[in-house]
Amino acid sequence: MGNNDFYDSDWERIRMERRRARIHEARRRRRIKRRMRWIVTRIVPFCLAIVLVLTGAGFGIKGLVTLIRDHAGSVQQADAKAQSTDIAAQTEDVQAAEIVVGENAGTGDFDAAADIVGDTANPSSAITLEDGETVGGNDADLIQGAPFYADRTEYTGTFQPDVLAERGILIDPKTHTIIADKGGTERMIPASMTKVLTLLVAAEHITDLEDTFTMTVEIGDYVKEHDLSFVGFNTGEVVTVRDLLYGTILPSGGDAALGLATYVAGSHEAFVDMMNEKVAQLGFSETTHFTNCVGIYDENHYSTCYDIAMIMQAALENELCRQILTEHIYTTKPTPQHPAGIEISNWFLRRIEDKDCGGLVMYAKTGYVKESGYCAVSYAEGPDGQPYICVTLNSGSSWKCIYDHVRIYGDYFMLNG
Repeated sequence: MGNNDFYDSDWERIRMERRRARIHEARRRRRIKRRMRWIVTRIVPFCLAIVLVLTGAGFGIKGLVTLIRDHAGSVQQADAKAQSTDIAAQTEDVQAAEIVVGENAGTGDFDAAADIVGDTANPSSAITLEDGETVGGNDADLIQGAPFYADRTEYTGTFQPDVLAERGILIDPKTHTIIADKGGTERMIPASMTKVLTLLVAAEHITDLEDTFTMTVEIGDYVKEHDLSFVGFNTGEVVTVRDLLYGTILPSGGDAALGLATYVAGSHEAFVDMMNEKVAQLGFSETTHFTNCVGIYDENHYSTCYDIAMIMQAALENELCRQILTEHIYTTKPTPQHPAGIEISNWFLRRIEDKDCGGLVMYAKTGYVKESGYCAVSYAEGPDGQPYICVTLNSGSSWKCIYDHVRIYGDYFMLNG
């Protein structure tokens, strides 16, 4: 065999091996394709079908549970509404009875019923006995007889599952009933909801809204030290009392609140004493106590959702407080430091105004510290004019807090509608 024959046969062998390798590779690829096609056309659809069936079953069960809860909640809410209506009617009857007694008193026809009504109408006034002892005038009597109270009834419910707040309360101030409660009487940190009382105490002691106050270094240092929200007043800036009031509520300004406290009482500490005196006057000194006027955390600075709702109701009986708590946007008076003034906003009211809760949210104050989370107190009226006061604690975020109030009001306004 020649050299050429040797090389030809060797090359032929190599070509055959390569051909066999290509054929083997082609067969392997065809097998893989067939297996993949089988998986895609058989296994994947089967798995998807199983997932869809399980998902559908899960949603079906969840929907059924939600339906049952909603139905139970609706029945509970309807009962609460019926009870609220009954109490309203009873209230009107009592008021009518009091008017009759008053008329009888005018004619000299005094009887035991007149004495009972007289005592109930003013339970906060202490009665002096012959031996010098007194009864009445304590917190318990004030809560039972004063206008700022609300009672649980057999129809008092709780919030729906989609309300995120850790605690809260919904009150009908017209009939003095608690419509819904979720830990509403447990101690909590009120954060900047404190400023509702700051506003009320100040409003009760201010006679000239155009009077002025000069911002101090101490106020600026306090705001920085405690990392407070602020309006933006500068040290030495001369600010009107009106601007301090609006600045305390709309942007929850610590600088405005401290200026207000110093203007009214001479010092922050003296003003806090006035706040606690007001708390005692309202009848809540056993469950509410304040150590500052801005709402920063302190273990001795505490309240309950119920008490905050009552403080809100008391504030709304003051015309000046109503004007400030309902304002969405306000611009402070021009000063040399701020020639165009400072535009401030109540962002709770601005954000909730276009949300459909079935009624109108008219007054509000928010709050936040780490210990309480995002919280708020608000007042709303339904289409029929039915009023409610709502307080929530620790909803998770400022927006979630707003939507909690939308959901809570919506549930009960829907029943009224």
